[in-house]
Amino acid sequence: MAHVKDISLAPHGWKKINWVKAHMKVMPLVKKRLDEKGIFKGVRIGMSIHLEAKTAYLALTLKELGAFVAITSSNPLSTQDDVAAALADAGIEVFAWRGETPEEYMENQRNVLRTEPNLILDDGLDLTTTVANEMPHLAKNIWGASEETTTGVHRARALAQAGKLPYPLIALNDAYIKYLFDNRYGTGESVPVAISRGTNLLIAGKTAVIAGYGWCGRGVARVMKGMGAHTIVTEVDPIRALEAIYDGHQVMTMDEAAKIGDIFVTTTGMKDVITGRHLESMKDGAILSNAGHFNVEIDVKYLEENAVEKWEARDNVMAYKLKSGNTVYLLGEGRLVNLVVGDGHPAEIMDLSFSAQMFALAYIIENKGKLENKVYEFPHQYSIEIAKYKLQSMNIQIDSLTKEQIEYLSRW
Repeated sequence: MAHVKDISLAPHGWKKINWVKAHMKVMPLVKKRLDEKGIFKGVRIGMSIHLEAKTAYLALTLKELGAFVAITSSNPLSTQDDVAAALADAGIEVFAWRGETPEEYMENQRNVLRTEPNLILDDGLDLTTTVANEMPHLAKNIWGASEETTTGVHRARALAQAGKLPYPLIALNDAYIKYLFDNRYGTGESVPVAISRGTNLLIAGKTAVIAGYGWCGRGVARVMKGMGAHTIVTEVDPIRALEAIYDGHQVMTMDEAAKIGDIFVTTTGMKDVITGRHLESMKDGAILSNAGHFNVEIDVKYLEENAVEKWEARDNVMAYKLKSGNTVYLLGEGRLVNLVVGDGHPAEIMDLSFSAQMFALAYIIENKGKLENKVYEFPHQYSIEIAKYKLQSMNIQIDSLTKEQIEYLSRW
């Protein structure tokens, strides 16, 4: 069964999938190792993740390992319809199309859960919260989940603290091999690229305001600065603010930054980062974008209710003329700009993250029945193995400690 926009788009989707497959060298090595164990055969996997070429390759790899896979998108605007059609063409149950209404989006989450998965691969935790809130009877057959995002891990820990996490969950986002590369280099590169692509405007010479200096914010600020922007960071954490200063960025409050910024990127995972008072004080032509999981960081409701005029300036760019007389431009409806306006993270980066996802799901299978309903860290040895595989694929060798050096480290 497949619920996609247009199955005839599949050939174009296959082109995208085959392109990223050719540049994702680690996943085949992980697949070979897991295939020897045969642990995925007959396992049912439900996925909620941004549905584009790299995630499609992950879904296809899991299917080739012997799993039944059902998939939907973790964002109403991030689905690439041609890729969804290609997955349906491959025999994967797909429930996704670009531009879902909020009701359609949630129904597609439920549709994946109705396939009665044993494992959950979540991106933002919508499948898991739907089980906890609406379909708790399914939890008894779900062995565990892995969560891809910072936002989702925060939600999972809140559920666990309330005693409502329905099954064990691995905080995949917190793995070294994920946040050091995916969050920093993946977000760092894909967000400025999406802004450039969506606006066809120059970043060099502009003032870029990055809200939040976690790993995603660090990455975006670093690349924006490298592209010639004057970078300003806003933060609530004094340690991160100090780090941003030492990394060469200016730090100030959003009230101050709103008046001088040309490009705004929110990377906090928190709501109400840019509010009405900030919007009204912005310069004419300010560009607004969000790189957090949910569309709550920029007050889109304020724009919709208070703009004196609005129009579509470009694809995925909405113009709002405010009471101040100035016009601001919102990219991708305030949703994840790198996936709504762009193609998401580079293939080589997602190769690392999705190799980690495969190991996380395998870990849950191998420890079925032994894990409690709490949030677990991703086993660090898998991060090391993935890094070794990546170096191997790049034909790079590194040194190793001698016996004498190992003994030296153990002395006290």
